[in-house]
Amino acid sequence: MTSEIIIKYKKYIYYRNISIIIVTSALMIICFLISLNTGYSKLSVREIFYIMLGKGSQNQKLILFQYRLPRIIISALIGAGLSLSGCIIQGISGNPLSDPGLLGINSGAGLMVILYALLSGVSGTFSIFLLPFLALVGAGVAAITVYLLAYKKHEGISNSRLILTGIAVQSGLFALTVLLIVTLDDMKFSIVAGWQAGQIWGANWSYVLVLLLWMSILIPFVILKSKTLDILIIGDEIATSLGVNVEKERRKLLAVSVMLSACCVAVGGNISFVGLISPHLSRRLVGSKNHILLPVSVLIGAVLVCMADTIGRTVIQPSSIPTGIMVAIIGAPYFIYLLTRKNISS
Repeated sequence: MTSEIIIKYKKYIYYRNISIIIVTSALMIICFLISLNTGYSKLSVREIFYIMLGKGSQNQKLILFQYRLPRIIISALIGAGLSLSGCIIQGISGNPLSDPGLLGINSGAGLMVILYALLSGVSGTFSIFLLPFLALVGAGVAAITVYLLAYKKHEGISNSRLILTGIAVQSGLFALTVLLIVTLDDMKFSIVAGWQAGQIWGANWSYVLVLLLWMSILIPFVILKSKTLDILIIGDEIATSLGVNVEKERRKLLAVSVMLSACCVAVGGNISFVGLISPHLSRRLVGSKNHILLPVSVLIGAVLVCMADTIGRTVIQPSSIPTGIMVAIIGAPYFIYLLTRKNISS
């Protein structure tokens, strides 16, 4: 009797998870169509279909293929990447309130982007390929600094020490960033200020290809490492007893998290809370098993950033609100809600 109940429960969980993936995928498609339709120049679903078939006017083709479509794809990729990075950080730190920003990753990437703006500029085809690498260097230096400061020879890394060190490094990098911003001229200042607010400025096909290349390598790697992440969440002692090299696997996953966050930050600016909200919502929907948590988190993150960008583009037309601000408007109340829940430990 007990075995039958277990089998039925497993079937229920399986079909529930499949249903959630289908629903979130449908939400992504709906969000995609709404985003294509929404903007200063309205395009109906029927018009979008005709434009896709090459039957629209030149102006409509320009709006769809050169402005909206690359921006929507960039938004979805940024949401997916930041969500996955947040899942990894929460898993290896053991803290459900962690995200890449708390470990100084975003601040490190941002500092390198601003240094690049200060020394040269942020326009031209050269920056399209250089910016992700510069952001990766900045994020990597920040992450290595946090790791080395939090590491103790005979104890390894404790989760609380990792988070506290990350907050300290983030604060220092933020102060240095503000100091550098005030030295910029007006043109560079406006670009960097937009970047700091989470304005998706890399919205063209060149950035889409670069970001898609990174994501097509990193996302499958993380999903393949889902079992390792499950074991690390249980605890270092149990993971070691199961034959897992804890420090080695933690370093690998941290490096992937840094790369995901850095390339998203380089193109999309300083967008916060995505790495916190998406894993939490996904965990409440499908539980903590990473083989299903990671794909659902990717979809929810893509929907979140895509919808935030769409709302930001339309709420005060012809101007726009940066995507990072719209995500923060959604994310800040949710973060406060998480902090006030009784079952969240300090």
